[in-house]
Amino acid sequence: MKPHEMREMTLEELEIHRRELIDELANLKVKLAMRQLDNPLRARILRRDVARAETILREKKLGAKPGEILGAQGD
Repeated sequence: MKPHEMREMTLEELEIHRRELIDELANLKVKLAMRQLDNPLRARILRRDVARAETILREKKLGAKPGEILGAQGD
């Protein structure tokens, strides 16, 4: 899912989506350990999607604009 699509979601929808990604990643790790995975790079993609979802959740909770640097010091 693209970042702009995630930014259009509500907080509740985004949290549900993040939870689904985490569950999918856990299942993928089990298959990876058992060597039953067709595409091992899928784990990397899921980790990045989880991080992206968490970043957008944080932006929404803090009321930041997309791309705004949060917690920047020295300004």
